[in-house]
Amino acid sequence: MYVVQQDGDSDLINVAIDGPAGAGKSTVARMVAAQLGYVYVDTGSMYRAVTLGAQRQGLAADDEERLTQFMKSLDIVLKPGANGQFVYMNGEDVTSLIRTREVTGAVSHYAASGIVREVLGVMQRNMALRKGIVMDGRDIGTHVLPDAELKVFLTASVKERALRRFKELGQEAVVTLQQLQEEIAERDRLDEQRELAPLLKASDAIELDSSDMTIDEVVDAIVKMSRTKLAEAK
Repeated sequence: MYVVQQDGDSDLINVAIDGPAGAGKSTVARMVAAQLGYVYVDTGSMYRAVTLGAQRQGLAADDEERLTQFMKSLDIVLKPGANGQFVYMNGEDVTSLIRTREVTGAVSHYAASGIVREVLGVMQRNMALRKGIVMDGRDIGTHVLPDAELKVFLTASVKERALRRFKELGQEAVVTLQQLQEEIAERDRLDEQRELAPLLKASDAIELDSSDMTIDEVVDAIVKMSRTKLAEAK
C-alpha cells in the first residue's frame, strides 16, 4: 500500500506530536507539516477507521480472534486534501463517517487492542522511514516513533478542550458542554490507563500547554522547534 524507501533524507526530520483527545493535535500537525513542506499523518483517523469497520461487522473490541482476521483484510489509505486528510477504508471515503459520536465514543476501546496497534503501528513506521513526517497521536513519541528527532506533548485543560469541541459543533451540537467535558475526561482515563501503549509524555518530549494559545501561536512554536532540531541534526 505504501512505497517504502530504506534510506532516509538527512535534510529532513520526523516530528511526533502526542497529547490527549481534543488538544488540537490534528489541526496543529497538519499546519506544521504544511509550513515545513512535510507529509502529515493523522494516526487517530486510522484508529477511527478501524473502529468504524469493526462496528459495521459487529466486532467487539476485546474479540482478538475476529479482530485479527478483520485487520488482515483492512486497507487504509490517507490522501492529502485542502482542509485535511481524506481517509479511505477498503476504497471507501470514510472521512466524515469516522467523526460521528458513535465512533468517537468507542475508538479508545479498539485502540487498546494489541492486534490493532500492531498492524497500524507497522503501517505508521513504514510511512516515516523516508523522514519528513509530522505524525500525531497518543503514543507516537513513546511507541511508534521513539527515535523521532522532535517530540511534542500538546495538551490543554479538559474544560478548554471541551469548549473548543463545542464551538466546532456549533448548531449541530446534540450534547451539552458538560457532557463533552465528561466524555473527554473519560477518554483521557481510558487512554492513560490502558495496558498497551498508554497515553504518556515521552521523557524527551517538550510539553506545550495550548490552553491560552491560539492555533497560530502553537504552530509557530512547533515550527521553530522543528527548525532548531533540523539545524542540530545536520
